Amino acid sequence: MADAAVGRRHRTFLETRRIDKWWGPQLATFLVFTFFLIYVHVVMFYGAHYWHGPYLSPFFSPELWGNSPHALFGPPPGWLPSWYSPAMAILIFPAGFRFSCYYYRGAYYKAFWGDPPGCAVGEPRTSYRGEQKFPLILQNVHRFFLYAALVFIGLLSWDVWNATQFADGFGIGVGTVIMAVNVGLIASYTLGCHSLRHLIGGKKDVLPKGAVGRACYQSCTALNKRHALWAWLSLFSVMGTDVYIRLCSMGIITDLRII
Repeated sequence: MADAAVGRRHRTFLETRRIDKWWGPQLATFLVFTFFLIYVHVVMFYGAHYWHGPYLSPFFSPELWGNSPHALFGPPPGWLPSWYSPAMAILIFPAGFRFSCYYYRGAYYKAFWGDPPGCAVGEPRTSYRGEQKFPLILQNVHRFFLYAALVFIGLLSWDVWNATQFADGFGIGVGTVIMAVNVGLIASYTLGCHSLRHLIGGKKDVLPKGAVGRACYQSCTALNKRHALWAWLSLFSVMGTDVYIRLCSMGIITDLRII
């Protein structure tokens, strides 16, 4: 009876009987997410070296106003503040989709909030509020950010096409390939989204009966099975693409032409 009573009582924060290194994945997630957030904010406020020839960093695409030839509406108008960066106008959409993602929620709830730190590990709270009250209720906007994320796949795909338009005509460089791989990974992550899977075939609790609808649902399901993998790979690829273009722009490395 004593053991049963101990098993039922609330564990204090980080209290556990686990003897494995359960904290390893949470620590790795904390370090990677923290580095990624710092990097994004630095390049966003730095606002330079985000393009090189036909290449445009995914952090700055689409560039609405800017000083590069990729800017859709030309240089920043006078009403924008001097500290304006082209990334500020668009990053809310991919960032909102990624950080309200069901997988990422589980990852950073554990790594940053300790809620819970891990399975069978004591939490810092004694009651459960869920995501029905402020601020976590804002996570429900994920399904709306999904629509924007789908549009961004098209925009980034267009950037890949532009990345073949060199000054001397059509070509493919290492940067073109890196940008194409990045779009593929982002598309795999986005198209495997839980909300998209629900939208395609789950909202009526009935699987699609048509050949096209069933194929879409099965494809989304196949990607969803590796959703965590696509989430990590696309996170690294979008930052890696920016790093490559930035290094080329700064003259630290030279982009190689394949064709």
